[in-house]
Amino acid sequence: MLGLQIFAGLCATALIALIIAVYVAKSQLPSFDELKSSPNGQTIRVHAADGTVIVSLGPSYGDWLSFDRIPKLMRDATISAEDRRFQSHLGVDPIALLRITRFAIQTRGTGRRLQGASTITQQVARTIFLSNRYSVGRKLREMVLALALERQFTKDQILELYLNKVYFGGGAYGIDAASRRFFGHSADNLSLAEAAVIAGLVKAPSHYSPTADAAAAIGRAGVVIGLMRETGAITAEQAAAARPSNVKLTPEPKQNSVRYFTDWALPQLEVLIDETTRPIEVWTTLDLAMQRAADAAIRANTPAAAQGALVAIDRDGGVRAMVGGKDYVASIYNRSTQAVRQPGSSFKLFVFLAALESGRRPDDQLVDEPVTIDGWSPRNSSGRNIGAVTMRNAFAYSINTVAAKLGDELGFTTIADMAKRFGITTPVDTSPAMVLGTSDVRLIEMTRAFASVGNKGVAVTPFGITKVTANGVTIYAHEVDRSRVLVAPYVASQMTDLLQTAVNTGTGRAAQIGRPVAGKTGTTTLNKDGWFLGFSSGLTTGVWMGRDDARVVPGLQGGTAPARAFAAFMKSAVAKRPVEAFDTGVTLPDGDALLDEQSYFGEPDNGMLGDLVEQGPAPPDDGTAVEPDIGPPPPDRPGPDDDRRPPEQRLDQSWMDTVLGRAGTPRTPPVATPPPAPTPAPTPNPPQESRPNQ
Repeated sequence: MLGLQIFAGLCATALIALIIAVYVAKSQLPSFDELKSSPNGQTIRVHAADGTVIVSLGPSYGDWLSFDRIPKLMRDATISAEDRRFQSHLGVDPIALLRITRFAIQTRGTGRRLQGASTITQQVARTIFLSNRYSVGRKLREMVLALALERQFTKDQILELYLNKVYFGGGAYGIDAASRRFFGHSADNLSLAEAAVIAGLVKAPSHYSPTADAAAAIGRAGVVIGLMRETGAITAEQAAAARPSNVKLTPEPKQNSVRYFTDWALPQLEVLIDETTRPIEVWTTLDLAMQRAADAAIRANTPAAAQGALVAIDRDGGVRAMVGGKDYVASIYNRSTQAVRQPGSSFKLFVFLAALESGRRPDDQLVDEPVTIDGWSPRNSSGRNIGAVTMRNAFAYSINTVAAKLGDELGFTTIADMAKRFGITTPVDTSPAMVLGTSDVRLIEMTRAFASVGNKGVAVTPFGITKVTANGVTIYAHEVDRSRVLVAPYVASQMTDLLQTAVNTGTGRAAQIGRPVAGKTGTTTLNKDGWFLGFSSGLTTGVWMGRDDARVVPGLQGGTAPARAFAAFMKSAVAKRPVEAFDTGVTLPDGDALLDEQSYFGEPDNGMLGDLVEQGPAPPDDGTAVEPDIGPPPPDRPGPDDDRRPPEQRLDQSWMDTVLGRAGTPRTPPVATPPPAPTPAPTPNPPQESRPNQ
């Protein structure tokens, strides 16, 4: 009898302690509104230009759904699966406690963890106030908090907190985030099968998540529908009609090359918006079709031992495609925005822009001859000079001595200032060799510079984010600035004249796509870097290839793999855009300016005479021979075993139609019978680009 009294006294004392603990906990609970607004971590969903979600970042919390917005099917599915006596218990389910106690006695000494007795209210307490780390002390605190929550809030409020806070797997917290994550729509209009899938996830989110195991998620949903039938939440007919296997799951967004773009664009949010808590939707400029074409072009054309990068910018500055390497999974380093490399002769864009702005004209006569500037003696890769040549042809065939003389005439600081004016932010050397592209640059900045030329001299500023919304309200919208003029329109037009000649008859021939293209090659010392940058139909694309360790890439030249990657991408990218003619037509080169085969690809430049390394295209690492696709040889170039001079190939309108891809034109240059004349003097050996940089 005494023992029973002692036991009763202990129970009464424990009950009093429990009541005190509950009311102390209740007095310290935040208000319902405070619990709703407590920070959870921000989720960011990123959309491509067509609205497709390309990546979701951060813990995913969707819109907060008030109790009356939560579908009844979702509420019933949750209660049936997790806590069927939710409406009747006081926060702790005594029946479940008795069951778990019996289980504990049966499994004593086995080390098995006790679980399965937590009510919805206990799960709310654990989610908001505690951790998931299991211990007896944590379980007791969870029970006390659950009892306090039931004293402070209504059942509807507790269920609302639960369905908006609990983790459902796949990074999704709350039913709205889960619905968007798995089904691609909000939770306002969940079907029975979809609600069953979500309700079934709480038991084991990592196991039943559709992103981890769709079959397991669907199987668990069938169990939930059976429980709903048992509890009377749905009829037998509803249960039979529900088909979890027919639920359409949102496909996983691709995590490869699009991540190069999102990794570049999303950090810009820090300066664009000050929203750090609410979930946001980010709408971008990325064109998924162009991104796929860019990825394919880089993978198909980049030499095996090298890396490749591509960025495409629309005339308004919108970045439509960005590839920072051959495989994002293997390397997240973005070579289109982070890498700084020598641009070779693509840097001559700024040399000739400065010359045109100073009053030079594309048809001005210049002289290709030996030159020494402050002890520096640039030379053409052929080691020879051809004398008088127009400015247009000097650019098209990237004649180094002419670029050096222009730099000396204009001032190397003037050229550096032109580069900075067009968006180059890396340091620009002002020593004479800078005209050959010895200063490191970024691909996106060089592409921006070419885009500004294509935009008739008006500055183009790359951007990736068009707008940001939070809860459906726009909190940021990009505005394009078209007010900053970098050079006069006639200067940009003349520069485009030079650039299209480089593609049609010069070093960039491999970049032809059957419509007007303007662009420039670049190759650096010993074929370490290859560049091609150009524009057509309002889209500007830059391509870089090379090794991350700056070692030699055998056979790499700006006019080969990079130009081919440019063409492969642009043919697809501009296919649905109208053909746009440039302000000036194609001007055919002078006969004396027709160069040898290597000049069609852009040999590397050479800064100092003593650095010259006479070499043709080196074989790739696999040992196979390099066979450049250079088309027919230039006029008056007999083959090595032919002592006869071939018929002259006349570069006329028909030939121009051919290279521009106009319909109904022959695919090879027409051949005309040479007029009777004395045997002409041997054609001077044509210039080629030299090292360090084309």
